[in-house]
Amino acid sequence: MHRGFNIKNILILASGSVAKHFIHWVSQKRVADNKYYVTCYNSEKIPAKLSKNIVLIEADPTSYSKLSNIMQKTHFSNVFIVVEDSIEAKYILKNIELINKKIRTVLVNLWDEIEIEQDLDNLTLIHSDELMAAHLYDQLPNVPLVAQNVGLGRGEIMEVHIPFGSAYAYRHVGSILQRKWKISAIYRNEKQILPTPATMIRPNDRLLILGKPLVLNGVYKTINKRMGLFPEPYGKNIYLLLDFRYDKKKALRYIEESIYLLKKLDQKLLYVRILYPNDFVLIDKLKTYESENIIISVSYEESDVRQLIEYDIHQHDIGLIINSIQAFESDSLKDVLYVLRKLVYLFGDKLLYNVKKSVVIMTGDEKMESISATAFDISESLNLPLMLGDFDPEGDFESKKMIVEHYETLTHIFNMKIDIEQKVANPIRELSNMQNILQIAPFEKKLNTDSFIKFISTRVQDFLLITSKHPKLLVPFALNDTKEES
Repeated sequence: MHRGFNIKNILILASGSVAKHFIHWVSQKRVADNKYYVTCYNSEKIPAKLSKNIVLIEADPTSYSKLSNIMQKTHFSNVFIVVEDSIEAKYILKNIELINKKIRTVLVNLWDEIEIEQDLDNLTLIHSDELMAAHLYDQLPNVPLVAQNVGLGRGEIMEVHIPFGSAYAYRHVGSILQRKWKISAIYRNEKQILPTPATMIRPNDRLLILGKPLVLNGVYKTINKRMGLFPEPYGKNIYLLLDFRYDKKKALRYIEESIYLLKKLDQKLLYVRILYPNDFVLIDKLKTYESENIIISVSYEESDVRQLIEYDIHQHDIGLIINSIQAFESDSLKDVLYVLRKLVYLFGDKLLYNVKKSVVIMTGDEKMESISATAFDISESLNLPLMLGDFDPEGDFESKKMIVEHYETLTHIFNMKIDIEQKVANPIRELSNMQNILQIAPFEKKLNTDSFIKFISTRVQDFLLITSKHPKLLVPFALNDTKEES
């Protein structure tokens, strides 16, 4: 088909400042397949320079005879009414209704207090005050920019600014497991980047993300939660779980260790929940630790323990749960905490007071970047140096290059040094030889508890619950639909 048959003739009935700006945009953008006919009776309201696809017609569109003559000479696909006076607009609408009531018509309504009566089949009203209010709202802090007239227009397309200190800053796109949403483009320095898994997100980038509106709202909140407020963004406060079936002998040590951690953090509360109480003398001793920011509660009911713990976590805005490995494994508690996406601190044989450094042993997958911000955050809070251990029996260091780059970049955000150790070695043996460390690891869905595994596995994850030498911090990581853990 000849290209000329695709040209759309568009009639613009113009007067006033808004019309002048609209015609300027039309002239500047130069859509090749559109030809514009602009009526005017005040040349001062028309831009001085116009593109070749704009034809000026000196005529008053409030006159039925003049408008009818214009619309009969040329076949128009659309009519735009952009005039300053509401009376003019009403006359023009009436004229169009008499000439061709089925033509697609757009009216800019500058007079919200005046009701526009019409009987056109294809009229679109654009309310200028609503548009201005929407644009002003978009400029407010903590408000995501959502596409209004693209796709479904329900918020499934969103633009998000990456603030300095965001949990997404300096992350590789491939490390962000995107569940029911996707990073489609990155805008940086007035340029568009179509990201690959190796693309690193930087502060001041703008991400164009697609997905379900409810999911995108959650992503927006996550992006704008700043690092450096441990245990946030998982929650604000700390929860010590003392299960007297397993923890009675070490309960006093556990509460003192929890209070030590509490003192290292700013403006946090420690909630202590005692389960299966069977030693009232010990309970009285524990109660002596109560203070303004330490609250101790005893549960004498043995049923619905999981439900009680869930209630406590939600009620008290808990971000970090502290417990022993035995309590963590009981009553399917680890399954509850995994679903709730909370940080978990597991007591070790070594006391937290004596810990000299925190250690992340690399596993070579995207979870390493997902837990990095928390690793830096807890290390900074406890004033511990952080070590990233890349121990590989095969010496495959190249596959973890992007992870190392990510951790090195985060050192600038936290103003912390990091010790990166690469060694051809069994990671389990290296870890067992370390002294006085806090091990930081991803919170896996399935954590092995079978001690036989230690004879056949070299995976660090398989030893988290079968060795108690080091205290451990388990960090949730992002999930998506295509890479669920098996």
